Amino acid sequence: MGDMANSSIEFHPKPQQQREAPHAGGFGCTLAELRSLMELRGAEALQKVQEAYGDVSGLCRRLKTSPTEGLANNANDLEKRRQIYGQNFIPPKQPKTFLQLVWEALQDVTLIILEVAAIVSLGLSFYAPPGEESEACGNVSAGAEDEGEAEAGWIEGAAILLSVTCVVLVTAFNDWSKERQFRGLQSRIEQEQRFSVIRDGQLLQVPVAALVVGDIAQVKYGDLLPADGVLIQGNDLKIDESSLTGESDHVRKSADKDPMLLSGTHVMEGSGRMVVTAVGVNSQTGIIFTLLGAGGEEEEKKDKKAKKQDGAVAMEMQPLKSAEGGETEEREKKKASVPKKEKSVLQGKLTKLAVQIGKAGLVMSAITVIILVLYFVIETFVVDGRVWLAECTPVYVQYFVKFFIIGVTVLVVAVPEGLPLAVTISLAYSVKKMMRDNNLVRHLDACETMGNATAICSDKTGTLTTNRMTVVQSYLGDTHYKEVPAPSTLTPKILDLLVHAISINSAYTTKILPPEKEGALPRQVGNKTECALLGFVLDLKRDFQPVREQIPEDKLHKVYTFNSVRKSMSTVIRMPDGGFRLFSKGASEILLKKCTNILNSNGEPRGFRPRDRDDMVKKIIEPMACDGLRTICIAYRDFPAAQEPDWDNENEVVGDLTCIAVVGIEDPVRPEVPEAIRKCQRAGITVRMVTGDNINTARAIAAKCGIIQPGEDFLCLEGKEFNRRIRNEKGEIEQERLDKVWPKLRVLARSSPTDKHTLVKGIIDSSTGEQRQVVAVTGDGTNDGPALKKADVGFAMGIAGTDVAKEASDIILTDDNFTSIVKAVMWGRNVYDSISKFLQFQLTVNVVAVIVAFTGACITQDSPLKAVQMLWVNLIMDTFASLALATEPPTESLLLRKPYGRDKPLISRTMMKNILGHAVYQLTIIFTLLFVGELFFDIDSGRNAPLHSPPSEHYTIIFNTFVMMQLFNEINARKIHGERNVFHGIFSNPIFCTIVLGTFAIQIVIVQFGGKPFSCCPLSTEQWLWCLFVGVGELVWGQVIATIPTSQLKCLKEAGHGPGKDEMTDEELAEGEEEIDHAERELRRGQILWFRGLNRIQTQIRVVKAFRSSLYEGLEKPESKTSIHNFMATPEFLINDYTHNIPLIDDTDVDENEERLRAPPPPSPNQNNNAIDSGIYLTTHGTKSATSSVFSSRPGSPLHSMETSL
Repeated sequence: MGDMANSSIEFHPKPQQQREAPHAGGFGCTLAELRSLMELRGAEALQKVQEAYGDVSGLCRRLKTSPTEGLANNANDLEKRRQIYGQNFIPPKQPKTFLQLVWEALQDVTLIILEVAAIVSLGLSFYAPPGEESEACGNVSAGAEDEGEAEAGWIEGAAILLSVTCVVLVTAFNDWSKERQFRGLQSRIEQEQRFSVIRDGQLLQVPVAALVVGDIAQVKYGDLLPADGVLIQGNDLKIDESSLTGESDHVRKSADKDPMLLSGTHVMEGSGRMVVTAVGVNSQTGIIFTLLGAGGEEEEKKDKKAKKQDGAVAMEMQPLKSAEGGETEEREKKKASVPKKEKSVLQGKLTKLAVQIGKAGLVMSAITVIILVLYFVIETFVVDGRVWLAECTPVYVQYFVKFFIIGVTVLVVAVPEGLPLAVTISLAYSVKKMMRDNNLVRHLDACETMGNATAICSDKTGTLTTNRMTVVQSYLGDTHYKEVPAPSTLTPKILDLLVHAISINSAYTTKILPPEKEGALPRQVGNKTECALLGFVLDLKRDFQPVREQIPEDKLHKVYTFNSVRKSMSTVIRMPDGGFRLFSKGASEILLKKCTNILNSNGEPRGFRPRDRDDMVKKIIEPMACDGLRTICIAYRDFPAAQEPDWDNENEVVGDLTCIAVVGIEDPVRPEVPEAIRKCQRAGITVRMVTGDNINTARAIAAKCGIIQPGEDFLCLEGKEFNRRIRNEKGEIEQERLDKVWPKLRVLARSSPTDKHTLVKGIIDSSTGEQRQVVAVTGDGTNDGPALKKADVGFAMGIAGTDVAKEASDIILTDDNFTSIVKAVMWGRNVYDSISKFLQFQLTVNVVAVIVAFTGACITQDSPLKAVQMLWVNLIMDTFASLALATEPPTESLLLRKPYGRDKPLISRTMMKNILGHAVYQLTIIFTLLFVGELFFDIDSGRNAPLHSPPSEHYTIIFNTFVMMQLFNEINARKIHGERNVFHGIFSNPIFCTIVLGTFAIQIVIVQFGGKPFSCCPLSTEQWLWCLFVGVGELVWGQVIATIPTSQLKCLKEAGHGPGKDEMTDEELAEGEEEIDHAERELRRGQILWFRGLNRIQTQIRVVKAFRSSLYEGLEKPESKTSIHNFMATPEFLINDYTHNIPLIDDTDVDENEERLRAPPPPSPNQNNNAIDSGIYLTTHGTKSATSSVFSSRPGSPLHSMETSL
């Protein structure tokens, strides 16, 4: 590690080196000194600090900062520090320019073919055949002399080129605006990330990018460190450095043993203060990014800083995933090998459908060309018996080019390249709107997966409840008070002990501040349970601040911070007589077991036997819990001055306690939650509550929320009982046992993070129902990380959530409210429906256009719809329609149906009925017009017109009618479940109205003034009215179709099934995966010409990737677990319960995936996450990582990437 960073010294900004001269800007340390200091670890680092600076406060003096007061909040000083030591910002990768996107859009095979055809057509039109051999060449050029028509021959080629340009620009613009939206979203996520620093003695929350060297930062449980620093003072601090070193063991940090804190690592326990010594590009993570080439050439761009993006959050930097694909080359390789894991269910279905349609289109277009050529050759050379003359060649070639263009046109129309576009627009639109509903979507496909959710495992505190806690009952001095007691009724000794126990034994960052507005409630800052206790102190007319000033934080002798294993917190202080006093608080049933005494009404301790404890549980604790209160026990213990206990032996120290009080804390249910849960249940989603609380409290709150209803058959279990039911004699989790438990389970209380993960995994892996469950999970704590990652959709709390939880999640709830989850379900279902609407519309157009072009060409040697017209139809049908139909706002009615499930086909039978029904109507009209239209309108027939003849009214009417029918059918397509009223809510979607009217206006312009390029000639008013009349007929016909019951049409097939069932075995799954990839590979070989669709899906995947790793190429976000293939092949988290190691590395690599699909998992007892006693912290079933070295130098890990890049 050391050499790595040393060798990278030359990376730091050149201008800064000159300025650094003797001692930069009056500070006592240069950038290089600090950088080399941060490369050391442990004792080595400590020694260096002592040699160079004396101690940490010496370092603070050199950096002109105070360990207690922090920096002065002085803009000039902060700016100067930024100039000398750099900003806490890692420059993002440059986005693609518009021109690059245009170039990408041009790579589309269909477009290339069209361009070639257009250029050939242009070339031939400028080539005049020598002499007047028109007779010899047959009637082919007859009519070409009309009104100098030959000169106008170039128009068709030019028009095709023009429309290609149009398509390319539209595609490029879409991609560009998408990229921009995601960048905006990313920077929003980043601006929201703040960190606590002390400036002028005040604790401030500053944006991460504003941190400077010399800042004194407060670190606490759950933080993701945004910069490197040296610890000044710490309580029981443990850091997960796996993102930098690959070591899964937590590293204990203390000011006297290992004070080095590194950016990108996670605080897993404890709290402390550090002085920031390196930021941005110079921090350890920054150096890695520089090596990965993310920050390389960006140094000059730093001056522009137009984006002011919070790079430090850049240090959000996916540190968790660093094991996931080190270098850029690695990533390019991955990109080349079909991005399997990226696809969500919906995209899988769409890709499959589009491949099928593309194949059909290809076949149709090939047949069209072959028939045309054969017909022409037989007619000319066999029937008329001509010979091929050299001078006639250009004329014949011109004919062949025309046939070729017709063939390509059929293909262009057959391919639904608007599909991927519709998905992207729909998702991007939803994501943008979901921001307003307090859902910040981090992974695009999470939004669509949410629509299929069948189960939600929710936390209780803060999600279902308001997270504004208050003490409402208490048991003090042998008396149970139903409300806050008057201070006069309590013995001064008890009161004094209570005030001290609460004030000292809680994080000093937790405070109660005066309300912001008159009449509002006091503001609670910090841990809400501690706020409730501090509020209790204030209600007893005492104040906690003087107590804290008397015993400041650095005077605390030892702190055992709260974590999910201890479920308690203890603090030791030194008494004036030289002895020690320990204060402890925690879950009552856990702490009471450690109490041997209790204070009586005079404040004197009396014995507290197990029998008394059972009594107390029955009489005090259970009644409180049944009222939905959390019970907290507060206790203390005195140690004599004579012998000092061994503070590391926690079980000895925190035992033999004297109970001061038990308090009941109420956290009221949010008023809107019961209604939201009712909506979920009506929508077919089961809500389960997973909480660390006592079972009675949990049951009471679940009943208030409506999660459990009286008279229902449900289970409420505690974590221990849950584990007993699902494990066999050997202690292994068995899926079939789990399957007996989870369907009825509604409340899981006193659960550990492991239990939550087990439950989520068990529900996802279960195959009991007819469909695989899609599970959403909410979490806020660091320990929820594994469950959030395992879930199909992880919701992290935006306000209460720790950085680790946000990092593992897919969606962040910016208001921590359960109702926002219901909104997310609505939006998810809406995405699905929007895609279906678009499909229904698109496929009708495709079927009709292909059949018309095909039959028309075969019968009349010329497609009734010309190439340019087809491109226009394609543009309105694809691009505009996808915009119009994909932006329909969701309605409450979406919540009245059950979830679709993973294998529901995209095109239901109702939709199939609509598609075929409308196609029949349109084809009837068009063929009638084609063969008898000239008689009906009394105009010249346009059939069998020679090459280059002027556009006929006849064909113009066909084109116009066709477009009118599409426009009205677009209105029909707004409903896909067979509703009658297709206009319902049409005005709530202005985009739709604008597009329909706009298309109509442009159509008028094309027909009246399009002339030769569009092969149109102006129509009379009467003809226009007929076209409109036929168009409106679509709406009437739609009602007729709606009358036919779908159930009668047994012959209709659904289409667009998901990529395979979930119940498949691994081998089948591998084959299924092969199949899809095979289809995609065929596409790649250029046998299918509908590449635009795939390209757009890829662009979309690329954008999603850009969104995920927006700032760096090098490190990837976690693959979202929504794809079917994925959830089968995701490494399991095995959590060692006692040492509390939560591995946050997720190394699913393509090759490993395949290996895993082939190899059966090793028969280990760690089949699930029951590595309770085994020392294995992270095993990936059947992969190499279990045997990987401590440094985990897999090709994916950041370390490996450094070795290779050096």
